[in-house]
Amino acid sequence: MSWAMQRQSYLPWGSWTQLRRSLSGSRGTRSVYLCAASVPGAAGSYFLRKVPRASDIALPRGCVRYQGGSQEHSVQPSSSRHGLSQLRNVASSDAIKKHQKSLSAWFSHQPNEERQFGPSFSLDAVHVDPVIRESSLEEILKPSPDLTIQNQLQQPCSQVIGLQNLFDVDACGRQVKNVVLYGTVGTGKSTLIKKMVVDWCHGRLPRFELVIPFSCEDLSHSHAPISLRRLITKKYQHLRDVVPMLGASNLKVLFILNGLERLNLDFCLAGTELCCDPNEPVPPSAIVVNLLRKYLLPEASIIVTTRPSAVRRIPGKYVGRYAEICGFSDTNLQKLYFQMRLSQPGCSGENSAGSSSGEQENLVEMLSRNLERHNQIAAACFLPSYCWLVCTTLHFLYFTRTVPPSQTLTGIYTSFLRLNFSGEVLDSTDPTNISMMKYVAKTVGKLAYEGVMSRKTCFSEDDLQQCFEVEMKTESELNLLEVFRSDVFRFFLTPCVQPGKEHTFVFTIPAMQEYLAALYVVLGEKKTLAQRVGKELSEVIGKVSEDVAVVLNIISKVLPLRFLPVLFNLLKIFPRYFSRLSGKDRDAIAHTMAEELFKEEDYYNDDVLDQINSSILGVEGPMRHPDEAPDDEVFELFPIFMGGILSRRNRAILEQLGCSIKNLAAFEIAKAMKKTVIRNSRKGLPPSELMDYLFFLHEFQNERFTAEAIRSLRTVNLSSVKMTPLKCSVLASVMGTTCHEVEELNLTSCNLDTSSLRILFPVLLRCKALHLQLNSLGSDACKEIRDLLLHDKCVVSNLRLANNPLGKQGAQYLAEALAGNHSLTHLSLLHTALGDQGAEVIAQHLAENQHLQELNLGYNSLTDTAALCVVEVAKKHATLDKVHLYFNDISEDGKQVLHSLRMDRDGVRALVFLTAGTDVSDYWSNILNVVQRNLPFWDRERVQQHLALILQDLESSRRQTANPWRKAKFLRVESEVKKMLGKLQHGTL
Repeated sequence: MSWAMQRQSYLPWGSWTQLRRSLSGSRGTRSVYLCAASVPGAAGSYFLRKVPRASDIALPRGCVRYQGGSQEHSVQPSSSRHGLSQLRNVASSDAIKKHQKSLSAWFSHQPNEERQFGPSFSLDAVHVDPVIRESSLEEILKPSPDLTIQNQLQQPCSQVIGLQNLFDVDACGRQVKNVVLYGTVGTGKSTLIKKMVVDWCHGRLPRFELVIPFSCEDLSHSHAPISLRRLITKKYQHLRDVVPMLGASNLKVLFILNGLERLNLDFCLAGTELCCDPNEPVPPSAIVVNLLRKYLLPEASIIVTTRPSAVRRIPGKYVGRYAEICGFSDTNLQKLYFQMRLSQPGCSGENSAGSSSGEQENLVEMLSRNLERHNQIAAACFLPSYCWLVCTTLHFLYFTRTVPPSQTLTGIYTSFLRLNFSGEVLDSTDPTNISMMKYVAKTVGKLAYEGVMSRKTCFSEDDLQQCFEVEMKTESELNLLEVFRSDVFRFFLTPCVQPGKEHTFVFTIPAMQEYLAALYVVLGEKKTLAQRVGKELSEVIGKVSEDVAVVLNIISKVLPLRFLPVLFNLLKIFPRYFSRLSGKDRDAIAHTMAEELFKEEDYYNDDVLDQINSSILGVEGPMRHPDEAPDDEVFELFPIFMGGILSRRNRAILEQLGCSIKNLAAFEIAKAMKKTVIRNSRKGLPPSELMDYLFFLHEFQNERFTAEAIRSLRTVNLSSVKMTPLKCSVLASVMGTTCHEVEELNLTSCNLDTSSLRILFPVLLRCKALHLQLNSLGSDACKEIRDLLLHDKCVVSNLRLANNPLGKQGAQYLAEALAGNHSLTHLSLLHTALGDQGAEVIAQHLAENQHLQELNLGYNSLTDTAALCVVEVAKKHATLDKVHLYFNDISEDGKQVLHSLRMDRDGVRALVFLTAGTDVSDYWSNILNVVQRNLPFWDRERVQQHLALILQDLESSRRQTANPWRKAKFLRVESEVKKMLGKLQHGTL
């Protein structure tokens, strides 16, 4: 019977409802596995290559095993040695030990994607078993009962079975020999098998004396006849002495066949003949069939892993037990995974272990709270692979010191898809052999794109039908759709858990919708009919023109020679014409990217990095009321992902997934986008949007493009953007593509610290005006600023450090910087807790400076002595002509002395108060503006006192003057001060 006839009925579309009801059916709650590489496909690659020879590889001494929150300490048991007692005096005993060492070395290896984000989370160190549910073929073929996600998340499973119990006797008392272990993409089948092999290598699986793993993908590539014994020794050379004993002794052997969906098995005798001789050469598929028939090595145990769609390829009579991997259905187990994954020693760098432990604990706590209050995240993390994605994203956001500089968010998602879909075809029985990721990009990508364009994240069954079934015309297409529904659908889409939306679907992780939408666009799936036809005709006619000599020889026999040039030109013109027609698609991609990147309706949202952070950790504070209207959906990651996908590294990975993006296409898209992007970036973006723009350029990973775009940015305003280490790295990376001077860099109120300044050091050197106020920078930060100002390439002329707790030690560092700096002309130390000692230190070094023109020491609790010391030095300074000393603890006598000193010195101006003898100071508005800007950060009671004193000075000076114009001027300033004082007293300012 054909596969098309065996499958279930596809119509009506109501079957999608059944699928929604059964997405996580019968999920257990007691035990899950824990490992940093818990990504299906990550372990699968370990079955593909020949296992290396055993050398001096030492096995770990023990293991801590977590099962449903409990742990047991297992040591090397002696039972495995008992199983080898009959081989004690035979060379095969040593061969099996070598086999164990080689398998342990190979299967303990971690993929590159895991090693990039901190220390390896080894399988033989800490592990939590997965929930495995005993099932049956009838349950697999029958729709699951009507259960909602909310109920399934915490529903106990009565049929949970441990990995070590898979080969126990069944309900009828029969010994189980063949086990089929199945699960959808992302549940961790390959990782589970990998852990099973490692357990056996360490003596924790004493039931079997020999374990022989095979990759069905590897077997599918070979069709030449080969005997079972030759197949084993070809893969595992050190088993040469053991293979002759297979079938001739009571050796307990376990064969592991990973990824059965890669093999096309035929259990009919007419298709696969019987074979009971391990020495008889037959095709690899015939070896698998006869092993499962128990005709070849009937005493051997076999465990098969497969996706649900391929379970039916093995007749039920050859299967002793069906078992389903059910994932992290209990949020407590998800929390355990996150706690152990994010709390690995050295996770945030070698030099920051002590300081980062609190940050790690805080991350885990915030994530745990969000799992409790946001069920959609818990539903997504039911799949262990998404737990890996969450941890990797958090590692990228927070532990920048250990993340490679070239790593991008798009790279994380692309690597995540490679770990889950690398080398996977949707259906090995389909002649098109379409890659799974290509199918996803064309179908799910279309749904994601239409959702982004219509600004929605929830999809009805009608939406699914339009995207998945609108072009289903053949039996082959329906077969592919059925395989997708059973194996892949719930990896990307899951029922919504929000009240009132239970009958809709959402993407498992919100950012995945934007990634797939971007992939759909960049791959050129969004084309007009003319563009599709144009591309196909261009390719066809292009092939003809390649053999133009042959065509000319044929036609020259029937046409006059004068027509040959015409024909030749037609063959040349048509490919160009159709190439131009299909090439318009690249202009459309560039237009979509630029339009979405600068979409004004998204302005003033948090930048995308903060949005990603809040989607994982949640938003601290009160939850939104269910009846309250939600905010409009924001899709700012969509254009950023489009840029990231075009980077060379991500295109190389997507090529492996069957999603090809040519170099020429990427070049033409960048060329078409360049002018629009540069023109829009000059308009002056809000800080959060500017951060998104910089992040886009970082994700694009095109230095030439970035350099041209950045040269037009002379003013960079990122005020109030929370500059995490990652954002600082992005800013440094993007700005580092050029060496041009920046007129102004505004980092006011950006949560900067010493490490942030260290990351940004190369950028700060090139900034003429540098705003660092309101960042809680202390004395350690002043040390970095000192090094900055003393650097021979420093061009900083205007430095503002107002409202930072610099203190006396910080003043010492800044004084040293002033003594050796040659670029600084304006320095603001307003409200920096200098005190008298700090001001005097600065005064001592001020004489060595030859370029400073303005110094602001306002609101620093200076007394008469320190203020006079500063002004005395200022009088002798070659260029300094303005010193701000307002809002300090200067007495009336001190003010008079300062006023007289100012009058004695031509040009030097000490701004202490709003009056200048019997006239108003020319800088009264400047002083009041400074006060108003800083009121949110200053001590309001002290400001009220100062304003009251200023008001007294104004009234006294007004009474002393007889000039009516001056009196009017005093009255105007008095009214401004009274207005500010009144608002301050009533709390309206």
